Amino acid sequence: MNVDIEKIVREYIDKSIHLSLGTSVDNKPWVCEVHFAYDENLNLYFISSQNSRHCVELTANPNVSGNIVKQHDLTESPNGIYFEGTATMIDVPTDSQLDLYSERLGRNRVGLVERVNDGEHKMYMIAVNNWYAFGKFDGEKNAKYELAWNGGAQ
Repeated sequence: MNVDIEKIVREYIDKSIHLSLGTSVDNKPWVCEVHFAYDENLNLYFISSQNSRHCVELTANPNVSGNIVKQHDLTESPNGIYFEGTATMIDVPTDSQLDLYSERLGRNRVGLVERVNDGEHKMYMIAVNNWYAFGKFDGEKNAKYELAWNGGAQ
């Protein structure tokens, strides 16, 4: 069966508002949870304190990985979306980036602007290089699918 991985990624990430973000510096990995939004090119956006461990680490090493996984019970087959990419801090988010985040997460736009201008918090963008899907997306058996992605390049 032919599997449309991009369609799977788009449908799956639309159903979750948080992702696990992996960073690494000096061979010491770290993972955290962040709320996220995404644009039509599947760039991922999150807002976090510049002083948090993951933001300090991505400043030193912008290569990140992560997953978006819905909880399941033991009788269900695990499904998940995974990614690799490069994270950058957005010094001044555009109106469209702020709108994406505000609308997706139900955040007050004025409060969001205040937050990214408070001197501590910043918006970050992950340009995804590779997407992976794991699960029974073809309905038959668990399998891993890979999608090389350059649609996130700006």
